[in-house]
Amino acid sequence: MARRLLPTIALLTLCAPLLAQQPADETPWSEAGRQGITRTIIVPIDLVRDREAYGRQIARLCTGPTSCFLNFYSNSKGVPLAEPLPDEIWQEPTAVYRKSTKQGAELFRFSCRLGMDPVNCF
Repeated sequence: MARRLLPTIALLTLCAPLLAQQPADETPWSEAGRQGITRTIIVPIDLVRDREAYGRQIARLCTGPTSCFLNFYSNSKGVPLAEPLPDEIWQEPTAVYRKSTKQGAELFRFSCRLGMDPVNCF
């Protein structure tokens, strides 16, 4: 029994510092709408360039073995959320996340307008 627990204990020991860095009270980002399985998520302005914050939201929004498609946008002008998405928000994409269980693939890319990953941006 102890031998079976050793890998779990080792993993928890390695992950503890990362878990401690994550803000436990970070609120979920607003969901502006859906089209099929694609969800539109609004990123708080102060977190637009925070890769780890996206990771926490993706983990919160994409649970289980199902496919998950997320389009992230900022709302720097503070316009009210509506469907269809207002042009002021539509023009501020920040990132896309795709997890396809059918293809067995996962993709996360930032918008080129953010200048965070000029080689792998959209």
